[in-house]
Order: sequence, then structure tokens, then C-alpha cells
Amino acid sequence: MTADPSVPELGELTGFRVGVTAHRRAADFIAALERRGAQVVHAPALRISPVAEDTRVVEDTRALLAHRPGIIVVTTAYGLRRWFEAADAAGLGEDLRDAFRAARVLTRGAKARGQVLSLELEDAEVSEDERTSTVVDRLLADGVAGARVAVQLHGLTDQLQLERLVAAGARVDTVSPYRWLSADDGARLPALIRDVCGRRLDVLTFTAAPAVDSLFSTAQETGHYDELVDALRTDVTAAAVGPVCAGPLREAGVEPLVPERFRLGALVRAVCTHAAAERTLVVPTRHGTLRLMSTGMSLDGVFVPLSDAQVAVLRALAAHPGAVVPRSRLLSAVPGLDTEHALEMVVSRLRRALPAPLVATVIKRGYRLDV
Repeated sequence: MTADPSVPELGELTGFRVGVTAHRRAADFIAALERRGAQVVHAPALRISPVAEDTRVVEDTRALLAHRPGIIVVTTAYGLRRWFEAADAAGLGEDLRDAFRAARVLTRGAKARGQVLSLELEDAEVSEDERTSTVVDRLLADGVAGARVAVQLHGLTDQLQLERLVAAGARVDTVSPYRWLSADDGARLPALIRDVCGRRLDVLTFTAAPAVDSLFSTAQETGHYDELVDALRTDVTAAAVGPVCAGPLREAGVEPLVPERFRLGALVRAVCTHAAAERTLVVPTRHGTLRLMSTGMSLDGVFVPLSDAQVAVLRALAAHPGAVVPRSRLLSAVPGLDTEHALEMVVSRLRRALPAPLVATVIKRGYRLDV
């Protein structure tokens, strides 16, 4: 079969719809998904407050400088960079650098350690698995009774780890370099929730735990929480950038896709792998290999976009390749389709869209996928 140059080629995410809740770095994330062919639905759940408007980090810094911690825990590179930007703007930058140089500094991951070095501070200890709990494990093993420990928060307070430090006798200060504010314009987040509940997305991505909380809160306010969680437990895959982000999902009984490395690039690759392995229906036919996705199908690598109704009919046929599927079953497979005439119109348009005669009519009985 010769590919029609007017028909889009098949990318790793061609044929899939991916929801994005991120605000910071959303453009880069969306561009990476779209380069691979995904249809992206963007509804930022939260945004980070501007540095100039956030006075809390300055207040936290003054308290930390007054206490002179012996240990400083850094959880994110971005948070550390914002922290020093705010401190410099308030005239506290050099004092904060002195505090870092005098303390034992531990970081949650390599990116945070790299940010420490970029600020021309002394090298820091690093947790290779990028978990705050591992950093705390190391501190508790060394002993923290009576020690003053400062912890840079990353948007969602890991209360359990703070409580572990306090229980071991540490005096804990926290610094919040950024605060989360609502990024919803009142329409996009409810629309995203409706898309999830309607099973119109393949994957819903999260890059920050507070965004999960914001989504769940909005769903509760609109009366869709139970429906949303059920969809995420069954038909729509939740994907979280790391274990902290995955926490609120797991608390709701949703087991998300989490990449081995907690980076946006790794999240994109994990979504690609999952889409190919778990969300693609593959059927060999005499016309070539049929691959059916949520927004269309491909035959031997050439993608054809289809409507939701056409996909639903083709999926019902592909679930029983070569077998006759009664009209009644096809009608029930397509929401809103309630007459045989409407079904015939969908099948007619589907046949015109397909690059080969894949749908055969069995008179007075129904239709079948021609394999």
C-alpha cells in the first residue's frame, strides 16, 4: 500500500489524547508530546506565585538566619534558585550563602545538587533515588538530636518526614520558596474533568502533587469526584512525574504510571511506552496490520483520524475480528447512537475514511471486521 502524503505519518503518540495539568514548563512538556503526535488537552491546575509577590520566603529566610541551622535539606533545584532570587532581592543573599557554607547540605537529587554548585556553594550530599525520605533516613542514622535542621519545601509539605526529624530530637525550620495559586480560569479544569469522566483521554499527566489536590477539589465542588476517580482507576491512565506527585493519587486508590527517573523527558517516554503497549489494539488483517487508537487508526503505519463514534464502532468490530457483531451490540457501544439508521451513517462514513475495505456487511445480521 502506498502512503498518501496528505495523511499524517504515525508518531509514537499519534492517535492518543493526553491531558496536561502543569503550569510551569507546560509549553516544553506540551511541545514534546505534540512532536510525537499527541492531541493535548491543557488545563493548568495551579501556578507558582511570582517571586515579587511572595513575602513568605523572605520571612522564612530571616527565621532560618536567626537560628543558624547546622543542616540544610534542599529538595528541588527550582525551589533553591527561587529561594536565592528572593533572598538577593531582600538583601539577604550573602547571609544565606554564609549559612549554607557553614551547614551540612543534603539534596534530594542530582538536579538540586547541581543548583547548589551553580550558586558557587560547597558540594552537597545527594540522595540517588531522589526521595526526601532517603535524605531523612541518612540524617536519622547519623543522629539529629538537638540539631537545628532547615528543610526547603517543594510546594507540598512532606509532613511525615518533618515529623520523623522532630521525633528524633531535631529542631526543624522550613522554607517555602514558592506558593501554589489557582491557574484555572473557571472553565478549563472542569472541562478536563468532564473529558476524564467521559473516557475521552488516554493519559492524564501530573507534574506536581498540589495539582492532583486541586483537580480532586474541583471535582468535588462540581459533583464529579467519584466519577473522576473511577475513570482514573479504570479507563484513563494517570501519569505522575515522581513518587511525591503520585502520593495523592495513590491515597485515592489510583495507581499512576511513574517513570524510573523523575524528569519531564522520562515522563514523556513513559507515556509513549504505555500508549504503545497498553492503549493500542493491534489486529492483523489481510490488508495489513490494523492499529486502533482513541482518535483514529493506522494501517501499516499510515494514520487515519476518525470520529469518536467511528472509533467506537471499529473497536467493537476489532474486539471480535472476523466474527459478526450484531447491530444491537454496535448501537450499545456508541454513546448517543440510538437508531439503526444513525449506525448505518457512522459505518458509511467509516468505510469512506478507511484506506482499505475493512468493514463488511452481513445482511440482516450486522457487520464484521474483514481479516
